Amino acid sequence: MAKERLRPLAAEEMTAEQRRVADAVLTGPRGGLRGPFPVLLRKPKLAESARRLSDCIRYDNVLPPPLRELAIIIVARHWDAHYAWYAHSQIALDEGLGPAIVDAIARSEEPDELSIDEKIVYDFSRELLNENDLSDAVYDAALARFGEAGVVDLSATIGFYCFVAVTLNMVREEVPDDGKNLPNIDPR
Repeated sequence: MAKERLRPLAAEEMTAEQRRVADAVLTGPRGGLRGPFPVLLRKPKLAESARRLSDCIRYDNVLPPPLRELAIIIVARHWDAHYAWYAHSQIALDEGLGPAIVDAIARSEEPDELSIDEKIVYDFSRELLNENDLSDAVYDAALARFGEAGVVDLSATIGFYCFVAVTLNMVREEVPDDGKNLPNIDPR
């Protein structure tokens, strides 16, 4: 077992500001203090900002939920972020993303059958993560399909979940006993 890093704070250990932010997370739409939030509470202003941005990305995104979750699980796979994968692969399935797509992403493979919209999100996410840039063809396809707000939401989703993934990886956040880690993949 890996050394625990930045264990979650008990309520009695929290400052008033940490408690206020923790309560906002607990009473918000996610209904639990998990993911990066126990770590981020070390900097309450950062935790509060991350909560607000997360709420905007998760609950006020112009992309349909399955497409948003597709981008998130691509990020989780890219960063080998086991906890982010554990949480969002299930959300992706619950939101209607096909199991074959989720399984292919877990194996770091391009899924065989993607809808036009899924292919645009897949290409946009993979190219931005792997090339640190977007070709005009990929950008133009996303812009034509999702509009300006859509490409902003898609890039913000990718960027925010990179932040989440590296935060979770920094503390080696473990998947609960009833969950599954990502499969090991040969180095890219």
